[in-house]
Amino acid sequence: MSHDLLKIPFDPHKILMKRKSIKKQLLKNPPSSFLEKRVALLGGSTTRDIMEILELFLLNYGIKPTFYESEYGQYWQDVMFDAPSLVSFAPDIAVIHTSNRNITRYPEPDDDEVKIDEFLNAESEKFRAFWDKLRSVYGCPVIQNNFEYPFYRLMGNKEASDVHGRVNFITRLNMKFYEYAQQRDNFYINDINYISSSYGLEHWADPFYWYMYKYSLCLPAIPLLAYNISNIIKSIYGKNKKVLTLDLDNTLWGGIIGDDGVNGIVVGQETSEGQAYLEFQKYIKSHSKLGVILTVNSKNDRENAVAGLNHPDGALRPEDFAVIKANWKPKSLNIMEIAEGLSLLPESFVFADDNPAERAIVEEQTQGVAVPVMKGPEHYIQTLDKFGFFEVTNLSKDDLRRGAMYKENAERATLMASFENYEDYLLSLGMKAVIRAFEPVYMSRIAQLTNKSNQFNLTTKRYTQGEIEAVAEDGRFITLYGKLEDKFGDNGVVSVVIGRTDDGALHVELWLMSCRVLKRDMEYAMMDTLVKRCRLLGLTKILGYYYRSAKNAMVKDFYDRMEFTKQFEDTDGNAVWVLETRNYEAKNTVIEVTD
Repeated sequence: MSHDLLKIPFDPHKILMKRKSIKKQLLKNPPSSFLEKRVALLGGSTTRDIMEILELFLLNYGIKPTFYESEYGQYWQDVMFDAPSLVSFAPDIAVIHTSNRNITRYPEPDDDEVKIDEFLNAESEKFRAFWDKLRSVYGCPVIQNNFEYPFYRLMGNKEASDVHGRVNFITRLNMKFYEYAQQRDNFYINDINYISSSYGLEHWADPFYWYMYKYSLCLPAIPLLAYNISNIIKSIYGKNKKVLTLDLDNTLWGGIIGDDGVNGIVVGQETSEGQAYLEFQKYIKSHSKLGVILTVNSKNDRENAVAGLNHPDGALRPEDFAVIKANWKPKSLNIMEIAEGLSLLPESFVFADDNPAERAIVEEQTQGVAVPVMKGPEHYIQTLDKFGFFEVTNLSKDDLRRGAMYKENAERATLMASFENYEDYLLSLGMKAVIRAFEPVYMSRIAQLTNKSNQFNLTTKRYTQGEIEAVAEDGRFITLYGKLEDKFGDNGVVSVVIGRTDDGALHVELWLMSCRVLKRDMEYAMMDTLVKRCRLLGLTKILGYYYRSAKNAMVKDFYDRMEFTKQFEDTDGNAVWVLETRNYEAKNTVIEVTD
């Protein structure tokens, strides 16, 4: 259950005033629904209010944080000198809250360019050493603020172009930060330079709050800052939305296509209104290139819907959508059917519709679907953009192909309908799998999967990329990733298994699979390979663990299907299963496996 006061556009004053009651209400959600994480907030200025408001937004995303907060201005010392309290805290994620007030030395008008470059490199290297130490000691994701511009310009407009200007110096220093981020995984920039500009730099950097409280930003801006940090964290831990489902009439174009006809709807360069709809369509289309799954949910005849999407002046086409639901059913029912067809939960969806009545019905009938208020086509882009539904922290090849993969799944479903025998259908797909121990090229994707997969995830354990890399190098573990492709396309890495060896047995600490390959027998191929590895290592038993969550009921009987014997089950439904490897018979008959 999310909190209304934390929805965009939020009132920062109400959030700051009612923080205790908001937290109390959010904590009423079942404890099992939260993902618990240790967050180190390392600040170069006062951070207490930032920490308390960040906690609210994380709870709202289903993440329950425990915080380590550095003493005022001690962020660098805590890390570089191994503060015992930070070491024992062992953060899952580190948030570095610095600002332009933490820059050690700015250029002066009488400095020469060589000296200015020395200042720039020294400042950059100070932070690089700090980040390297954080990553080597804790192996956790790091979120680092870039620098906002100063609230004054000594040289006026020349501040931006002259090397003596603070604006120029900050721009160059930010570029050094970006280069570091581009060269490393699990390092993320919190773009306060953009956020402060959007908020209004004069208000953001109001000096009163620095002189009085040593806050580097004004108090009312703290919820916006915390919200942006929370969007990065929820994206890292797989809490992003995945599907954007869109109405058509007065959402993707102006007018009612059933009444006005294709030539009567408004989209394109001819009018100001048409330009707004066209730009929105281009914005939506760009999301599909980031891996967001696009679907249509419209009260329309399908023929009219397709005709509208083929409008010569529009940017979107029918093939850009994984599913087109154009009918006269309730839109809430359509969302449930789309979710089932994509093997996703409704909470993965964002529903964009200009009609407030339709929005209200969907919000009431489909728990977890995000329903932003869409007011005026000229503001549609800003409305969706400010929510951060699809915050990008990783952009893998699999992400880029996600929309195409789900569209290929729809083609598979069409083919399946033509077969009477399900095994014949699976054989007709010509499936080929690569199942191997973890390899460096896939570490990022494997870590991403562990933080995204919920329904087919037996232990619900999450791993950072650093932890995945450590497990891969540890001889006590068996690791497997599985890639699957067929005649319709390549699904990429879709399954991950991690098992720890101990006294002749393998303890399965992680077993997950992407929901887009459900009912394709990939789990049998993975199990066959896992048992083969165990036998080669002389392991006689496999112990499988099922830890019940609010989302993984579908795999409750997974080990039973694999012919394990249940050893134990507690009152919460958590269970331990065991398999004698010598008794196992291979089960995969439809996938050609390369291991």
